[in-house]
Amino acid sequence: MDTFYIIKILFFTTLAFAFTWAWTPLLTHFLYKYKLGKKIRNNGATPIFSNLHAAKAGTPTMGGVLVWATTLFFCILFFYLANFFPESIFAKLNFLSRQETLLPLGALVITALIGLFDDWLDVRGKGVFGGGGLKMKHRLFVYALIALAGAWWFYFKLDWTVLHIPFWGNYEIGWWYIPFFLFVIIATAFSVNETDGLDGLAGGTLMMAYASYGVIAFALGRYDLATFCGVIMGALLAFLWFNINPARFFMGDTGAMSLGVTLGVIAMLTNYALLLPIIGVIFVVEALSFLIQVISKKIFNKKVFLSSPIHHHFQAIGWSEPKIVMRFWVISGVATVVGLAVFLLDVMTK
Repeated sequence: MDTFYIIKILFFTTLAFAFTWAWTPLLTHFLYKYKLGKKIRNNGATPIFSNLHAAKAGTPTMGGVLVWATTLFFCILFFYLANFFPESIFAKLNFLSRQETLLPLGALVITALIGLFDDWLDVRGKGVFGGGGLKMKHRLFVYALIALAGAWWFYFKLDWTVLHIPFWGNYEIGWWYIPFFLFVIIATAFSVNETDGLDGLAGGTLMMAYASYGVIAFALGRYDLATFCGVIMGALLAFLWFNINPARFFMGDTGAMSLGVTLGVIAMLTNYALLLPIIGVIFVVEALSFLIQVISKKIFNKKVFLSSPIHHHFQAIGWSEPKIVMRFWVISGVATVVGLAVFLLDVMTK
């Protein structure tokens, strides 16, 4: 039976790649036709960043639509095909289930639409919040609201109050599960958003993270969730085809926000959220470099990095953009292997 699920996951991963790659020209034409290009801030507050990225001004954003729209399409399509043809192969191919994929799909789509609105504010330079797009405090507020909804679902609907610590076992933490859930979702979403700053960087690291949690979900027997991760992975691979330097378009907040939140939700669903700092080590480093820079500037009025997050620092000291991205991919790949090794060792010790 596991063989069928392996074929199913590989089938959807490949199908998602092919489908996303095929409809990308339609999205690209739309983005360029309506000049939905990225605005590069140049207010004097970040001169190094502005100089490094001035050439990217006008490159279309909102490319993350490719990933979440493809995932939503496949979820809905095969769900209804299974309902219309219950005795056919479609019934076995359906991977939309209340227990495993409904919550991450909901988180993906809701956050993606909010991110899409943010991208639209940015490209139009509109300022309902005092400038182009949402400010960081507004994004954190959005993350918190979505995380609170997810925490409520886990705690009150699923009665989920157990935290798994690798090599130690499951621990009942009661209502502390709610703040822990909030921290995981907000931290993951924030970290992914900070990572999305160079061509292909966020897409590649996210693809490895989703692949890792797809393997974890499969090993735990959560085949619908593993298939869901496979679809996202396939769509991200197609996105990367066009996002590799020089990028045809950027992921935008509609991709970074939604994929960050969803990754956190999936980590909680597998109960292996404590592996996220290992699997997503690049996200952790990016977020910490940004926070260190902000705290140092506010308290000591001194910068630690030439520019933050840290990928901009490497740019500032002369590293080429592809070199930074490729090396971060290598680090991310090694980290995912280590994370999966920890997971497998933990399973073996149970």
